[in-house]
Amino acid sequence: MLIAGPTASGKSALAMELAARDGRVIVNADALQVYGRWRVLTARPSAAEEAALPHALYGHVGRDTAYSVGHWLREVAGLLGRPVVVVGGTGLYFTALTGGLAEIPAVPAEVRAAGDALRAADFAAMVAALDPATAARIDLRNPVRVQRAWEVLRATGRGLAGWQAATAPPLLARTRAEALVLHPATDWLQERIDRRFDRMIATGAMEEVRAELPFWDPARPSARAIGAADLVAHLRDGAPLAAAVAAAKLASRQYARRQRHWFRARMADWRPVALP
Repeated sequence: MLIAGPTASGKSALAMELAARDGRVIVNADALQVYGRWRVLTARPSAAEEAALPHALYGHVGRDTAYSVGHWLREVAGLLGRPVVVVGGTGLYFTALTGGLAEIPAVPAEVRAAGDALRAADFAAMVAALDPATAARIDLRNPVRVQRAWEVLRATGRGLAGWQAATAPPLLARTRAEALVLHPATDWLQERIDRRFDRMIATGAMEEVRAELPFWDPARPSARAIGAADLVAHLRDGAPLAAAVAAAKLASRQYARRQRHWFRARMADWRPVALP
């Protein structure tokens, strides 16, 4: 079983309910919940929840460890021989699982550094440099996806769309799995996002970020945890806490919009579940 949904939509609670009922392993499909440094800030299941039911691929990656959808697929492959419920909000993980993943060569460090610099200096130029086939397929409002496509083209001379056209068969064909995608009402979800971040602050998010300060590097993939950079700015630079919280809530709402866009564009054949 597969369950996708935007942040704060309640998908983890649903997965736990189904896992308890059916004896399934809960498998993480969230690109930030893999990192061990973040439990509260990424809304990872609590230690008690992880102890109560079998969970896999949560919090097992170090802050400095490279981890991609390819790494995730290789780990998931070893779990599919038993009943599972794969749950998360990273649409790329689900589309790679059910549609396959292109075997793209690794991008050299110097190309990644050039991508970082161009993205910061002239994001519009980065978008304009993409090949037309790739530009038509990816979310051009998502800087991470645009930079990845730019780096692949720069490093290999072949557009991301071209690599994806040569994709190997998927690990799990879509027709072999029950697949649910949660579609919450916008106002309902935004209220939940705001309440959840307030709860994160109250239950240890600040302490997580404070512990990470000596190791903080905004270039790390793990640093993309929503709210991390805002709380670092509060702790390190004295930015007002209220402003940091407001910025994190806004970023969460923007992320939820991007997730919903992905689900509508790439997962239209999944069974929709309207909320509330």
